Amino acid sequence: MKKENVKQKVPKSRKEEIIHATLTLAAEKGLGAVSMQQIADRVGITKASLYNHFSSRDQIVDAMYEILREASKKNIGISEFDYDKLISGRALSEVLKDVISSYRGMISDPQMKLFYAVIMSERSINSEAAEIMVRETKTMIGATKVLFYALQAKGVVEFENPDAAAFSFAMGVHSILNYEMDLMQVGEKPEKDMMGDYIDEFCRIYGG
Repeated sequence: MKKENVKQKVPKSRKEEIIHATLTLAAEKGLGAVSMQQIADRVGITKASLYNHFSSRDQIVDAMYEILREASKKNIGISEFDYDKLISGRALSEVLKDVISSYRGMISDPQMKLFYAVIMSERSINSEAAEIMVRETKTMIGATKVLFYALQAKGVVEFENPDAAAFSFAMGVHSILNYEMDLMQVGEKPEKDMMGDYIDEFCRIYGG
């Protein structure tokens, strides 16, 4: 009798189990209400065993941000940008729309989306959540600065102050993404392509 090839599911590591259990609990109860004992119970291990992997809930949340972010990038095929390939022979608007499309894909990953929903709902009352949002915003600003200097070096656009332009663009994108998430939360859809309109107007101002 011919054997069927059954694809075995690769088990998660214990740390991944802990991270996903913490995320699920945070979505159910709120991040501030989740205890180390609750996490241990959800995973099915002792509290002492949990401390062998993470020294605190803060450390779990910190690892959660890094691991989920990297996993979502991998899932949609985002790697380090090849700026020559990204920029050469292309208009500023094309480059910016491609970059934002990739970023939107990353934060739309189901686990990452759930993580951000938890973090954004608690950032005004929970310092852990606020720290994650600050780190993500700084990462976005830093990446935009690198891109804008590359665009200027390639002669695609001339910024009088690349740092200020990058900050303005990153914060505009950040605000639009937050607004889109709020609209989805209340069951509404954007009336128009807000992000596309923003990028087009940005490029009009800077002559891209």
